[in-house]
Amino acid sequence: MFKRIKNKYIRYIAIAIYFLIVLVCAIQLNFLGLFGYSPTKKDITMPSVNISTELYTADSVLIGRYFDEDRNPVAFDSISKNVINALVATEDVRFYKHSGVDFLGLGSGIVSTLSGDRRGASTITQQLAKNLYRTRYNKSGGLLGKIPGVGLIVTKFKEWMTAYKLESRYEKNEIITMYLNTVSFSNNSYGIQTAARRYFSKNASELSINEAAVLVGMLKGTTIYNPMRNLDKSRERRNVVLTQMEKAKYIDQTQVDQLSKEPLVLRTENKDIHAGEDSYLRAAVERWLEKWADENDMDIYKDGLKIYTTINSKLQKHAEEAVAKQMQVLQRRLKNAWGSEEPWRDLSGKVIPGFIENLVKKTDYYKFLVKKYDQRTDSIDFYLNRKKEMEVFSWKGERMREKVEMSTVDSIKYYVTMLNTGVMSMDPYSAEIKVWVGGIDHQFFKYDHVNQSKRQAGSTFKPFVYLAALESGMTPCDQIQDKPVTIKIDKGDSIEVWEPKNADWNFSYRDMSLRWAMARSVNSITVQLTEKVGADKIVEAAHRVGIESKLSPVASIGLGPNDVSVFEMVNGYATMMNHGERVTPILVSRIEDYDGKVIATFKPERKQVVDKQDAWLMTYMLRGGMEEPGGTSQALWEYDLFDKENEIGGKTGTSSEYVDGWYMGVTKDLVTAVWVGCDDRNIHFKNSQTGEGSKTALPIFGLFMESVYKDKQLGYTQGKFPAPTVEITKKYKCETPRPPREEVVSDSTAVDDEMLIDGLEDVQNGGTTQEEGLSTSGDDDASDVLSTHNDAAAIRPRDSLGFGD
Repeated sequence: MFKRIKNKYIRYIAIAIYFLIVLVCAIQLNFLGLFGYSPTKKDITMPSVNISTELYTADSVLIGRYFDEDRNPVAFDSISKNVINALVATEDVRFYKHSGVDFLGLGSGIVSTLSGDRRGASTITQQLAKNLYRTRYNKSGGLLGKIPGVGLIVTKFKEWMTAYKLESRYEKNEIITMYLNTVSFSNNSYGIQTAARRYFSKNASELSINEAAVLVGMLKGTTIYNPMRNLDKSRERRNVVLTQMEKAKYIDQTQVDQLSKEPLVLRTENKDIHAGEDSYLRAAVERWLEKWADENDMDIYKDGLKIYTTINSKLQKHAEEAVAKQMQVLQRRLKNAWGSEEPWRDLSGKVIPGFIENLVKKTDYYKFLVKKYDQRTDSIDFYLNRKKEMEVFSWKGERMREKVEMSTVDSIKYYVTMLNTGVMSMDPYSAEIKVWVGGIDHQFFKYDHVNQSKRQAGSTFKPFVYLAALESGMTPCDQIQDKPVTIKIDKGDSIEVWEPKNADWNFSYRDMSLRWAMARSVNSITVQLTEKVGADKIVEAAHRVGIESKLSPVASIGLGPNDVSVFEMVNGYATMMNHGERVTPILVSRIEDYDGKVIATFKPERKQVVDKQDAWLMTYMLRGGMEEPGGTSQALWEYDLFDKENEIGGKTGTSSEYVDGWYMGVTKDLVTAVWVGCDDRNIHFKNSQTGEGSKTALPIFGLFMESVYKDKQLGYTQGKFPAPTVEITKKYKCETPRPPREEVVSDSTAVDDEMLIDGLEDVQNGGTTQEEGLSTSGDDDASDVLSTHNDAAAIRPRDSLGFGD
């Protein structure tokens, strides 16, 4: 075919063109797998990048991001002209003149390289092709890519072809915008907008000449020229970019001289920067949306969604501040209670042998040392006890961080005695969750104490007993005598006897109304009610209103021996506040796509599960904790909460040995649960003066609501509970006799705090061991560092009943 062309030069040109066409086709088709993947026409028409999803509160405050690559693309007109000028001057001065490949620039680059001045010759468009389509990675290589030299030529040729495709499809400004939205600026910052926020706490449109020069300068080497890691090198590179901008006539020499002398100032404390960091709320929403994302083929890490939660940012802040204030006090209190003594002790008060050693052996570091040193104990012990600098959680440190010299053993002793908390607040009518505090610090304690952790509820479970009693036909004014109770348990081959005691180990022998008995949290009456109504009825009532955990229908059920979550308890109490209508709590209200289109909304499921009269009567009984003599909520009088005849209901709770402290608080607008305790159940307070729920959890509720009422912008006002929506036919206005002066006791004894009853593990667990009655299969282990403590908790036999205040 080519022999017919007589002119040899034309023939050579024709041959070259022919082979060029064949080469292009072969590369495009990846002939025999030699050339690897090339971007298709669809790829060029619809280029896609991973875009971070943003998480917002109900009042549109950014509180988190989900991303594989932290990227927030912006339009061309949202990028400072300084950035565009700096990029063109430094990376591709002929960008607006070539068609994707700059052969003049290529020739200049070769000459410069041969003369010893190495510089790249890739255009911005070629770099975009490389960034978008990974032309130099993974499947792009092909078989020829494994041959040194040949692979580079093929890859470069594919980049040229892709660059021409991009240029034929997009305008220049679109190309430079795509480039700036895809390029990496280190520290997991992708795109100019994320980089502007990360390094200078501003938007890309606000970047100054010097700031633009810093970011563009990083593109030559994101590690060596990273201003967070190497400020001097970054400043030198910035000045090179300024010089290039002068050569390209974007600035003059006077500006270069002036700008080069300016210091490089970073601003990295913007809250948006840290929104990508993990948090309890961010992790909770991720778990919440896992099923939705799977069913709708969405990836919250790549699809650039906007997720709006039901959380109110101001309420959340007030709750977090209340937690921080009270938990510091409690941590000091726990430390002072034990002093230099080791706090991990058995029921007889003796130190648990090998407690810390068992925890150490369950760490990954210990397993690593055993493998590395072939179980040589001297080497293993040396490294476990060798002190090294580490950063630990600390209430006294800056941002609750403190650098210390500790060994691995020391750090476990430190963390195992750290108190934690879980707080959730919800609107009982709309079902919107307004506050979610999963713990004291997510970086150090990953386990979420709102819906992952489950702990003994203590006396906060008693209202479900009284609800079942009302449903059986009783009224708040029905009376039961506070007296010793004997419960006989048929074990098949034997009869066992349980004689529950009150918190102060005394009985008043008074006839008490149900409202007064619940307000004072009297154990003897709760147990009598359980026997009268039936434990199975109490289990059914609790499950019906929102408790989903497994509950054992035993005689002690009303004293809170079963493990439940903060989330469940809020749902259960909310059902009573919401006229007996159970609603599924909502954490996410809506989801928008990247273009702002609403693609999902979430509404609660609603079901009437309690008679409206009984539900209202339960809210009336919950108020008894404040209104009845000796009510367990009366420590709330210490807080500024009771203007305008404000009504607050609630229930304190303390599990056996002061391991768990609870407070359930209800107002006309919110239902709030607070739990306080150590992640390891073997660590706890010593006595009722320091460890009962009215001393640990109740103050957090008091501080929180005090702040809420003082923040007038929130719109939460004080006032009375809603009036009943149905006729109340049961008697509820009871005459409560005030006890003689000598019987009016302080909160520490009137409150139904902890009591220990021998032999109750059989009552609670139907013949199981105490260890079986306690174990929660890891539900109580919140700390990532202490992720092995659950097994250690079983070392100590413990009374499995949760006796609360």
